[in-house]
Amino acid sequence: MSIIQITVQELDELLTSDRQDLQLIDVRERDEVEIAAIDGFAVLPLSEYDQWATDFKDKFDPHVETLVLCHHGMRSAQMCQWLINQGFTNVKNIGGGIDAYAYGVDPTMNKY
Repeated sequence: MSIIQITVQELDELLTSDRQDLQLIDVRERDEVEIAAIDGFAVLPLSEYDQWATDFKDKFDPHVETLVLCHHGMRSAQMCQWLINQGFTNVKNIGGGIDAYAYGVDPTMNKY
């Protein structure tokens, strides 16, 4: 099954549309999130998988639209695949990640 990609412009439209039915996951490392972050994202670093994977399904609804973010879109694609394997039905990867967001949506954001 292929992973659905959305652009950072589509992400921005979703974030500004005041939708309450979105699950936002950032899989970057905590030191990366300190440099640049988007409000509302749950930080679940892939390196901390053992710490968050056990109660993941208690915190996230597998049928709610779930958007996944990383630096450029590779780690988030891995997470999307994992979510699909866990039975999540509405998963989208944010193409280009926070890097594309910083260049295409919020030029004031720190880049790294």
